[in-house]
Amino acid sequence: MKNGREDQPLDRELLASIIRRYEDVWYRVHRRLNALLRRCIGEEDITVDQYLAIRYLHACGRTTSSELAEYFCVGKSSITAIVTRLYVKRLIARIPDPKDRRVTYLELTDAGRRHAEAIDERFRERLAAFIGHFDQAEALQFIETFEKLANVLADEEGRGNTST
Repeated sequence: MKNGREDQPLDRELLASIIRRYEDVWYRVHRRLNALLRRCIGEEDITVDQYLAIRYLHACGRTTSSELAEYFCVGKSSITAIVTRLYVKRLIARIPDPKDRRVTYLELTDAGRRHAEAIDERFRERLAAFIGHFDQAEALQFIETFEKLANVLADEEGRGNTST
């Protein structure tokens, strides 16, 4: 038993209902979090996609355009446009690999790091206010379930079982 419910496969009707609810909730949450993120970015003069790229670079330190494209599940041309704009704004640096001239690494500049940290702080403060509506057990269950969904999606994608 899990949370008072037996572990059993979902019947088709219940599964369809859960999927509809998920779609509705995902859309509402995604739309509102994007709006919140845009407000947190505010006067930083970057887009949400540009912020997400510098946030990723802030977390990993150094990466390539190909790795960014793979992480965000977009084409390399989309990442190239984002990277070019961030480079022009002097928020990222392009660092050639000394061993392989075909490879260029991307790394945050000090200005890029300051942007990422300032936006992250504002966004986390606002998220904390929302997550504060959950008790500890609810918050942990939510994040564990959400992480499980992310892992299942990644596993399925890795096996080539997606139809996107």
